[in-house]
Amino acid sequence: MKRIQPLLWAVAASGLGLLVATQPTPIVIIMMMVMAFAVLALITPLTALVVLLILAPLRTLIATEARFQLPLDIGQLSLVSLLVAWIFYRIARKQPLLHLSWSPVYVPLLIFLIGILPGAFLSASPGAWLNEWLKWVQIIVLVTFCLTMAQGENWQWLVLALVVAGLANAIVGIYEYFGGSGALHLLIPNSRFFRAFGTFGQPNPFGGFMGLIAPLALTAGLSYSLRLWSTWRTRHLLSLTAVFAMLFYGIASVVIVTGLYMSWSRGAWLGFACAMAVMVFALPRNFWHGVGLLAAGGILLGLLLLSGRLPTSLIARFTTGEQYSIFDDMRGVDITPENYPVVERLAHWQAALNMAQENPFFGVGMGNYEVVYDDYRLLNWGFPLGHAHNYYLNIFAEAGIIGLAVYAVLWVSLLWMTWQIRRHPDILARCIGVGLLGTWTYLTVHSLTDNLYVNNLFLHIGVMIGILAVLHRQSHHRLFIGFE
Repeated sequence: MKRIQPLLWAVAASGLGLLVATQPTPIVIIMMMVMAFAVLALITPLTALVVLLILAPLRTLIATEARFQLPLDIGQLSLVSLLVAWIFYRIARKQPLLHLSWSPVYVPLLIFLIGILPGAFLSASPGAWLNEWLKWVQIIVLVTFCLTMAQGENWQWLVLALVVAGLANAIVGIYEYFGGSGALHLLIPNSRFFRAFGTFGQPNPFGGFMGLIAPLALTAGLSYSLRLWSTWRTRHLLSLTAVFAMLFYGIASVVIVTGLYMSWSRGAWLGFACAMAVMVFALPRNFWHGVGLLAAGGILLGLLLLSGRLPTSLIARFTTGEQYSIFDDMRGVDITPENYPVVERLAHWQAALNMAQENPFFGVGMGNYEVVYDDYRLLNWGFPLGHAHNYYLNIFAEAGIIGLAVYAVLWVSLLWMTWQIRRHPDILARCIGVGLLGTWTYLTVHSLTDNLYVNNLFLHIGVMIGILAVLHRQSHHRLFIGFE
């Protein structure tokens, strides 16, 4: 074998030289990046996961702008690359391929998967149902990957990968806000700025992505600040790693929250405000300290509102336009340019309720809202938006009462497990647990006005649930390695 290795290196070097000499520079650069990725992915599949999280949100951008069609969307291709790297990694180390680590997180996920199964036999499009069902299978796969690869403190790389993915998209969104996209239909009224949409094509899902990542970035920055202070206070040591991590997460938090603001999404703003309230309450270990901080924050916000110190643009965004409720019948509403977005959304809500009324127990089938929309829509709203723009109504329409119930069981269970991470002895893990609480709160609130399981965001949610599984196991079994 030792005699063969020099020959293999010579062949590889010759092949690389031939590639450089005969191919255009862009092709050479891409091929070298692919080879570097392959090498790093074989060293640790976490590299492939970082690439997955960064590339997955490019799905819409590639589908609309690319000159060629990929065999799968970029997120699915990245997931396949991750699984291949994972398999080769385990084979190279003579590890069993299916050595699974159990976690209570699997229980509500499997209950949900089973609960929505009946829709497969009732749906108008079994293919659409399968696509939606496979999203949750992929979430379970990512949870398994995290439990396998993120042992000890390796889970911190998962947090870093999520924040880097959010930061990259936020930078694109900020560029668009200042006119980089040239999308005149997204011009903010009475301003020269544009609603940011990142690589999502639309501002609301982009704002949703920012809102999912922002709590983790904020709590990661806070945790490294606290760890840095603790080390200095007890040992008079200054950890350069903690300094750089604190600065990175601090800057990333500012950029991501700025991107969330520039999305001009009311659902994103409201969800982030609720997420911040939950995080402020959950950060102290003492219950009454959390209540006190939350009350102080509420009083401060009330004073700012009464004194007119809050930006008028924010207040106007929530107060302008006609107000409607889910109980209003949109068939009798006069449509104007001012009320069009709200009436359109509520019309799709009514279509979802019509589906649920006719199929109360099992719904029309996961992923089939758009397929059967024409049979349940209101007269003036013939164009389906792909989903009901309210995930609870959407899942009620597609999976019925049973599906909505198991979805509630899923997230109540995950919220409870995340709350338990607060007893973790490592301050970084505790803070990330609070960040996950903020993320779940954000998802819960923003889901009232949108569907955030789009444009491959379910892959990011799967990694977040994987972080929860890792930290919950550490917290429950007291398996802590090398914590300060």
